[in-house]
Amino acid sequence: MTTGTRPTHDFCWINLMSPEGAKARAFFASLFGWTYAEMPGAPGAQLIQVKGLTAGAFMDLDEVKMPPGIPPVIGLMVRVDDADATVKRARSLGGKAEDAFDAQEDGRMAWLTDPCGAMISIWQPKKKLTADCDSHANGAPSWFETLTTDPARAAAFYAGLFGWKVEEQPAAPGMSYTLFKLGDRPIGGAMKMPPQAGDTPSHWGTYFAVDDADGTAARGVELGGKLCIPPQDIRGVGRFALLLSPQGVSFHLLQYKR
Repeated sequence: MTTGTRPTHDFCWINLMSPEGAKARAFFASLFGWTYAEMPGAPGAQLIQVKGLTAGAFMDLDEVKMPPGIPPVIGLMVRVDDADATVKRARSLGGKAEDAFDAQEDGRMAWLTDPCGAMISIWQPKKKLTADCDSHANGAPSWFETLTTDPARAAAFYAGLFGWKVEEQPAAPGMSYTLFKLGDRPIGGAMKMPPQAGDTPSHWGTYFAVDDADGTAARGVELGGKLCIPPQDIRGVGRFALLLSPQGVSFHLLQYKR
């Protein structure tokens, strides 16, 4: 569990990007109890709040000025001390990276693509810090996972870039799970892309903590979402499900074992 401003090399922010902004905000508010607050100087964007604390930003793709072709997606950001140095390091490790740029006076950021094709962003905070909500509160971004064509290659990249510790753990029969740790604290993981994923590219996904995975999944369907993976147990962790919002945003639910 994480509370307060996220430390360096932790996942520190989500950017939920969706068309039909009003409908999408209503869907997640009804599902997770999110509230929203204005982001001055950012038309079409609002802060996502979990129990009054910040989790990230909601961006209406019909209003926010973004590069063309951005699909409905949840973008992830990792906190760094020096965005420019991290860009250089990512390139040296076999990734691709756009040059870092200033986000007004709030901070400095860049978009990276790991050697397997998964995209992630980095954030060097200045005036604007990071998310500060309780990562286990209902509706909070809580776990982050890359489905990738090559878990070993992805793990080596992120270990070299952020200093994450890498541990292999048994999963389903014949499968393993790559765990990422910041110090001694697990923060995310990697799994090999399953055969049924077809030509889906490597990508990062977000798990939101919920008090009741089955009830929240059912509620998501009632609200017009699609249940892609029904609620099921993860041994030693809890219960999870995968949904698609009515506007096409993919996300997971995670009910931690108590």
